[in-house]
Amino acid sequence: KTESTKDLAKALAIQCVVFNCSDSMDYLQLAKFFKGLASSGSWCCFDEFNRIYIEVLSVIAQQLLQLFSAKRELASYNDTCELEFDSTMIIMRPTFNVFITMNPGYAGRSELPDNLAALFRPMAMMVPDYGLIGEISFYAFGFE
Repeated sequence: KTESTKDLAKALAIQCVVFNCSDSMDYLQLAKFFKGLASSGSWCCFDEFNRIYIEVLSVIAQQLLQLFSAKRELASYNDTCELEFDSTMIIMRPTFNVFITMNPGYAGRSELPDNLAALFRPMAMMVPDYGLIGEISFYAFGFE
């Protein structure tokens, strides 16, 4: 999941920062991180996002809602907008984006609050069946 995000960013020539989440993260730390991401127009992939405490996730949802709302107002990739975020004026670049990865069901993981889940599009990934892929490839090349 993380590698797919990094590869897509690389193909589009956009810097992607991978951040491994832990339960010791707070909203002030992430606000500073979001300021840098929005100002530089970088992508971030928060790995194991649901390790963060539910209380912190609720504040993060409000922070991301503010940033994504400002980004939505940009008309093109050449535009920028100035906004006040966490008591600081920043210039947001349109390439700014946030991705999250989760492994639900593990102990110590929280479910995403609804207001945060609404900001992201879900996508499920699984380990490929290499045997089946090989078999189909051989049939495609004429082997029986």
